[in-house]
Amino acid sequence: MIDALSKRAFGTLAGSRALKQIASRYGMRSPSSFARRFVAGERIEEAIAAAAAVEARGLTQTLDLLGESVESAAAAEAATDAYLAMFPQIVAADIGRNISIKLTQLGLAIDRDLASANLRAILARARDDGFFVRIDMENSPYVDATLQLFEQAWRDGLTNVGVVLQSALKRSEADLERVLSLGARVRLVKGAYQEPPSAAYQAKSDVDAAYRRMLETLLRRGAYPALATHDPPMIEAARQVAADLRLPADRFEFQMLYGVRRDLQTELHQAGLGVRVYIPYGREWFPYFMRRLGERPANVGFVLRSVIRDR
Repeated sequence: MIDALSKRAFGTLAGSRALKQIASRYGMRSPSSFARRFVAGERIEEAIAAAAAVEARGLTQTLDLLGESVESAAAAEAATDAYLAMFPQIVAADIGRNISIKLTQLGLAIDRDLASANLRAILARARDDGFFVRIDMENSPYVDATLQLFEQAWRDGLTNVGVVLQSALKRSEADLERVLSLGARVRLVKGAYQEPPSAAYQAKSDVDAAYRRMLETLLRRGAYPALATHDPPMIEAARQVAADLRLPADRFEFQMLYGVRRDLQTELHQAGLGVRVYIPYGREWFPYFMRRLGERPANVGFVLRSVIRDR
């Protein structure tokens, strides 16, 4: 119940324009500022530096230009152009070619055809440059459209793409079968969005139970599944299933957020398991930051201590 209340409260704060304006002034003002716990910076150069540091630790990474629910076609086109400009910079930096995107950032909340065209432009360029693109799953009103645009791109030969499914959503186990039938790659997460009881499990135990069922399905039948979790019992469950299946360590990976459980990232890497770090950056960092606080209340204490030190 506490987790649900925390997610609800921080989800509401994430949508506050006033708080976003205040945070934008102070959140990234120095390398030690509070938001940099979870966000690499506002510029692609900062994100690339963070990615290089992650790779120096022996891990892999994916970069995400933060932004969602743009309100104009011009903003969607600007986000698309920013992704297209990102590719040569990543290639020049000689880091791993893996990015994550959100379809409402490409215009899905405005016009589906606009989002589709922008997605295809990104996937085509990514394919030419040897990139893998992961489509992040957003809140429940966008799930159907996200899966449809993903499937259309895949069937048209743009197969350098995977998708995210959230165990919190009651529909996700059926959606998993749908994606597995294509042979596409899935990142499994619990879900950070505030959702109604009609769409999502409200009890943590139910979310966890769905995650366990889905991770087992993925490890048995998935194409290089990505298990995104910082939860030790979930990680142990995945390791046990993989051991029972005699699944080689290079057939799946764990994924974790930038700035969260670096100790666990290192521990898994030292155990010979694949670990990919999700590195967000960009000026639109506030909603993402607030959802991270809502997911794990212990993060609030870290931020408060950082703010006090930075005064």
